[in-house]
Amino acid sequence: MAAAQLDLQLHIWRQAGVDQAGGFERYQLSELSADLSLLEALDLLNEQLVGQGLRPVGFDHDCREGICGACGFLVNGQAQGPQEGTTVCQLYLRRLLAPAARRGSVTLWLEPFRARAFPLLQDLSVDRSGLDRILMAGGYCSVNTGSAAEANAILIGRDRAATAFQTASCIGCGACVASCPNGSASLFTAAKLAHLAQLPQGQPERSRRLVAMLTRMQAEGFGSCSGHLECEAACPQQISADWISWLQRQRRPGAPA
Repeated sequence: MAAAQLDLQLHIWRQAGVDQAGGFERYQLSELSADLSLLEALDLLNEQLVGQGLRPVGFDHDCREGICGACGFLVNGQAQGPQEGTTVCQLYLRRLLAPAARRGSVTLWLEPFRARAFPLLQDLSVDRSGLDRILMAGGYCSVNTGSAAEANAILIGRDRAATAFQTASCIGCGACVASCPNGSASLFTAAKLAHLAQLPQGQPERSRRLVAMLTRMQAEGFGSCSGHLECEAACPQQISADWISWLQRQRRPGAPA
């Protein structure tokens, strides 16, 4: 059976640079296979624009498998798009059609992540290096913790290993920041801290790591958490906002992992 088809009307934020004026521009793509991803549709649009001698739409991408966290923008006002637990690179056009529809028309509004700590670079692309700098402040085990021990000599319970893996699955895409009314990086920072805090290897530098990463988060201009929980809804890895509560408890002396 032939794949469903659709006509795609795109309203895309176009801005050549941070010091340039920006606005939405309208584009039309017709008779697209519904099996295309949204980024593949943007590739087709860019081919047309280049062929017309126009500047292509700038957007971030890399693996296109929902692993690297490089992609990300707002689709109809939602960070990473309307599909739960999905990065924008894994958003397929068929998901935008009505169930069982073989043909249809879809209108999408695409714009960059909006957050003070994510300055715009061009079109749908923003600078998310502030998240990298939070990690650089302490999201690792340094050489000061000693040489690596034999892995099988360190016993870690199944439940603890599972929750550590859950927080380690954060891909740093920034959807939590973009969806938060305050532009907070609390879910990202909590996940990166909780990953190491739950494991024996992370204990020697635990206190220093907490202070350093929270200090860096504030210095980068990220807002504070006020419990809207939009971060949890937008997270493609579906990391629970309960880890933000965990983070708040870590500020108390003698807090458990």
